[in-house]
Amino acid sequence: MEFYQKDTWLFLGDSITDCDRNRQDPYDLGHGFAHMTADQLNHMYPDGDFTFYNRGIGGNQSHDVLARLQEDCLDLKPDILVFLIGINDTWHHVGAADFGFADRGHQFEETVRQILTKVTANGMTRILLLEPFLLPYPVDRTSWRVDLDPKIHCIRQLAAEFACQLVPLDGMFAEAAVAQGPQALTGEDGVHPTTAGHQLITQALLDRLSYTDK
Repeated sequence: MEFYQKDTWLFLGDSITDCDRNRQDPYDLGHGFAHMTADQLNHMYPDGDFTFYNRGIGGNQSHDVLARLQEDCLDLKPDILVFLIGINDTWHHVGAADFGFADRGHQFEETVRQILTKVTANGMTRILLLEPFLLPYPVDRTSWRVDLDPKIHCIRQLAAEFACQLVPLDGMFAEAAVAQGPQALTGEDGVHPTTAGHQLITQALLDRLSYTDK
């Protein structure tokens, strides 16, 4: 995906994006992949005049992002949207009677579709859509797959439907975990990236970007 000298970037999502950002500072990027990506881009392209925003909020599900989309996305008028959502749509419903049911996957798909429809209707066409991901440590995380995997499939379908750049993090984390072990990438919960996990996301983004000086 091409990006340009004066682009405004928005990182939107849940706690993985949030990563302890200072919400009193609208330009604070937290300590995770949003911060790392911005640092790398500023270092690699010193002639760039980029603006970066982080609007990740810990605990958010897809419907939470939809509810705050106007203020935290559309009003900022980003040129590039980096969007990661989905793990809490599974995690917050573990043990529910409808966990893993098809209707839950359909609901997630329609919510993310509404988000992308609003975003593209406002002229945002450069979107990096990141898969939610999960590693099998602790071992009970494997039981989450029945609910999460359909959501990952939805993200892939929606990336094609809306011409987004897909970032296939689930497979990338799984591959890296074979060599490094899951705890090296997502610590003790299989979800929240360690520094190495955030570096993996950062590199996945950088590998899909191409700078054009204009």
